[in-house]
Amino acid sequence: MNKRDLQIIKDVERFRVLSRDDIIDLYFSNLKNPVTSANIVLKRLVRDRQISVSKYYSPFVYLPIHSTVKQNSTKIPHFLQIVEVYKILKHALAIKQFIVEPKFQKGLAEPDMLVMLNNVSLFIEIQRNTYSQKVMNKKIKRYEELSSSEQFRNKKFP
Repeated sequence: MNKRDLQIIKDVERFRVLSRDDIIDLYFSNLKNPVTSANIVLKRLVRDRQISVSKYYSPFVYLPIHSTVKQNSTKIPHFLQIVEVYKILKHALAIKQFIVEPKFQKGLAEPDMLVMLNNVSLFIEIQRNTYSQKVMNKKIKRYEELSSSEQFRNKKFP
């Protein structure tokens, strides 16, 4: 297996899900026939049980082989939006770190992404639904609690 294949597997695990078009944008866009090349590689990775495929979406989406995300999960569009943010940032800025759904102490904020750009850390949230002011206030309160938690005692809060 070549370096590109290993990186595709690693990114499928990191993002929880990648669409075929995301994989083309990230790994095959510089080739003469990117769609054909991606399809051949992805078909082989699925056949070799390195990744799994969900045919509930068009184009297909790819998940880690032992994914806890169901192939028809309503979270898949959310994860695909996280990939979109990554691709936008990658084309515009130098990303030093990009962590999907970093885990902190239970009950505190659960950001969708932790991104480090030019020595500046940011939490990014993706919202696909409209939140009431009450729900948004609760989210803000969890971020305030996270900022004063042990996790960030001697660290700058993103």
